[in-house]
Amino acid sequence: MYAWTYIWMFPIYGSLIFLELVHDRLRHYPAALRGGVYMLLFFAVEYATGSALRTFIGRCPWQYAGSFSINGIITLSFIPVWFAGGLLFEKLHDFLIDKEIGELRS
Repeated sequence: MYAWTYIWMFPIYGSLIFLELVHDRLRHYPAALRGGVYMLLFFAVEYATGSALRTFIGRCPWQYAGSFSINGIITLSFIPVWFAGGLLFEKLHDFLIDKEIGELRS
């Protein structure tokens, strides 16, 4: 079995850095709301970049099928994945910030 990736994935995944701004603004809201916002943002980025790639290079590197797929670019079956993923990124962000602050103090 072979795995493939595309150069296009680096800027797409790199755009996650902008979630730091969202995270800081949402920090005081309940986890259910924060997870929902992250999920919607992930879907929006996935749909926008998938559509752009399909327009500019003729195809989207990922292709979803089935009843939960929207134009083959996103799949609603990923709702729990993006919801939980956003909350996990929050924890990772906080851990890295705390670690950096700890290193600066020592």
